[in-house]
Amino acid sequence: MAISNKVMLITYPDSLGKNIKDLDEALHTDLKGVVGGVHLLPFFPSTGDRGFAPTDYTTVDPKFGDWSDVEKLGEDYYLMFDFMINHISRQSKYYKDFQKKKDKSKYADLFLSWDKFWPKGRPTKADVDLIYKRKDRAPYQEITFADGSKEKLWNTFGPEQIDLDVRKKVTQEFIKQTLNQLIDHGADIIRLDAFAYAVKKLDSNDFFVEPEIWELLAQVRDDIANKGAMILPEIHEHYSMPFKIAKHGYFVYDFALPMVTLYSLYSGKSERLVNWLKMSPMKQFTTLDTHDGIGVVDARDILAPEEIEYTTKQLYKIGANVKKKYSSAEYHNLDIYQINTTFYSALGDSDKRYFIARLLQMFAPGIPQVYYVGMLAGKNDIKLLEETKEGRNINRHYYSRDEIAKEVKRPIVASLLNLFRFRNSEAAFDLNGNIEVSAPSENEIRIVRSNKDQTRNAALLVNLKELTYKVLVNGKEIDF
Repeated sequence: MAISNKVMLITYPDSLGKNIKDLDEALHTDLKGVVGGVHLLPFFPSTGDRGFAPTDYTTVDPKFGDWSDVEKLGEDYYLMFDFMINHISRQSKYYKDFQKKKDKSKYADLFLSWDKFWPKGRPTKADVDLIYKRKDRAPYQEITFADGSKEKLWNTFGPEQIDLDVRKKVTQEFIKQTLNQLIDHGADIIRLDAFAYAVKKLDSNDFFVEPEIWELLAQVRDDIANKGAMILPEIHEHYSMPFKIAKHGYFVYDFALPMVTLYSLYSGKSERLVNWLKMSPMKQFTTLDTHDGIGVVDARDILAPEEIEYTTKQLYKIGANVKKKYSSAEYHNLDIYQINTTFYSALGDSDKRYFIARLLQMFAPGIPQVYYVGMLAGKNDIKLLEETKEGRNINRHYYSRDEIAKEVKRPIVASLLNLFRFRNSEAAFDLNGNIEVSAPSENEIRIVRSNKDQTRNAALLVNLKELTYKVLVNGKEIDF
């Protein structure tokens, strides 16, 4: 199915019901007309990180369903699948074959050797300090081969996620084959997870390494060129990096919008949000929430350091059950630059603030993505958090089909779903159309969207201090 400019749902295969069949049913009943696309988070067999340590891309984990369930979903919604371009599970057949046969394994070159990467006498402390890393130590893990010998391998993320060597032919062939078969099963967009970590280069910080990163991106694009699908590189960092990707013609993510929106609603000031929306490309997917925490580093230089600090402090002050410890090592937090909370709870479980945040997202440049917890205005799940001691689980509630039917009757959720249906059907939200963003006063933001031939326009005026809004379509006021 072709990509359409309609709201995209982000969900795990077992978060809106028990499996993909339940999800499909929920989308055709309680959530009818609400989304045009689905980012189906990893549904492959996996040994960690809620699916992001895949063992095998050729099959669907039986607890979620099978390929026919995935393909059926793709009949009515455009689909995005994840491909972990940086790593694969150490329980995969590739790793196990390497462990058994060592250099004689046909997958020996698939993995990036830490030992062979460095010249003799290195790495030094300075080498390790230079690496852009997610841990407070050198990013490697030791493998013990069947013959008893040992070798260190690059290991950027969790213990199950062993890094791939994207420079090698065997890896390049693995990438090509995997992407093509994912598209054959219905993927319209491949999300390249941990993309900026994939290229490692001596005397670099091993993150978004140029020009090699562009060569990798071009190679992946060429791999699927005849399939009609697109790639979406995922990168959580300074906005200048996704902007570079956008200049190469790719869709990108807006991961800065969550913090900038929070700052604007906490402070009541519109200038930062107005400036950001004016800068933002139209070929992007916007987010307020995802399966991870709220990214802080993404907003750097859009918000001043003191504004980021203010927003973080207000998050802990205003947010409902948002605590610093939930984003710490005590709760297995991988990324010190992310805060674990639902977006609804970040706004103090306030219906008024939350609805305005979603209004702003719907009018922003690009295609809006809405995380499943956010779609149902979900509160922080402290029970799941404490049961698992996993910080990000605060924002990963499991909804039963009965729960969904109950949640959609809440006034805030009913209004949200009407808003999303409006966004899906209104021609003014044209990616080839026009957008005007202005600040009538220091507390107000005005966004006007119009289609290419100027026959439809939708205007939003928000007062961030008074928490009031007005939506006009071709001059006529509408409500949700």
